[in-house]
Amino acid sequence: MSSQAYMLDRPDPCTSSVVFASPHSGNAYPDALLRRSILNAHAIRSSEDAFVDRLFDAAPKFGAPLLRAGVPRAFVDYNRSADELDPALITGVRGIGNNPRVASGLGVIPRVVSNGRAIYRGKIGLDEAESRLETYWRPYHKTLQSLLNDALANFCQAILLDCHSMPREALDSLRDKSGTRPEIVLGDRFGTSASGEIVEQVEAAFAAAGFVVARNAPFAGAYVTQHYGRLGRNQHAIQIEIDRSIYMDEQLIEPHGGFDEVRERLSRVISDVVAIGRPSQQLAAE
Repeated sequence: MSSQAYMLDRPDPCTSSVVFASPHSGNAYPDALLRRSILNAHAIRSSEDAFVDRLFDAAPKFGAPLLRAGVPRAFVDYNRSADELDPALITGVRGIGNNPRVASGLGVIPRVVSNGRAIYRGKIGLDEAESRLETYWRPYHKTLQSLLNDALANFCQAILLDCHSMPREALDSLRDKSGTRPEIVLGDRFGTSASGEIVEQVEAAFAAAGFVVARNAPFAGAYVTQHYGRLGRNQHAIQIEIDRSIYMDEQLIEPHGGFDEVRERLSRVISDVVAIGRPSQQLAAE
């Protein structure tokens, strides 16, 4: 299933309560955005989680859906609330108080890409911002909540894995004494968006595939984990951040020679994680 806002790869059948989503891997840059931007077609991609959707594309094969963004983060950011509108970019918007994401230019309609580089020459109108939300943001989130509702109805729990990538430089301060730094960062908003037991099982799956794993630093999760992590209804949300340098050339924004190996290792992780969301009686029968 696809639309301008997203692509949805469904398993046949769905055998797990786990849902995978990739909200920042969209790369269909509207011509109108490229014409208005002061950035070239390469520079504007710098905040894109390039190829993350490909890294996790085995999910349906193992029985879990994969929701993929259609449009890029530079156009509309699915990991922000719809009310995180930036008055420095959008005319007719009032400030919404102390919001560091909006203040830094990374609201739901971003003003900048990585390293604070401005996207636009001037401002955009509130009507245009609302149109993007209506056409792209709301359909994506409506579909995501529908997938989680289906999981709750069928399995009495829902586990969302929100998949992202991070620049290697974000990990510079996290080296241990041997110089090793994390390759995967799991964000559960310090235990508030997912049960500790589930996070431990997800961490174990990555570790078993040979990844170095950390939690909540430097990224603990943003809007998606905050909004969809609802422990009271057995709905869990975990953000996954992957070091881009282990699978792509960050300057060229192209997969490098290690891409296929990382993708294969992640396929094993996906298999193990999907099993976490299967009914115990089904696992016993396999």
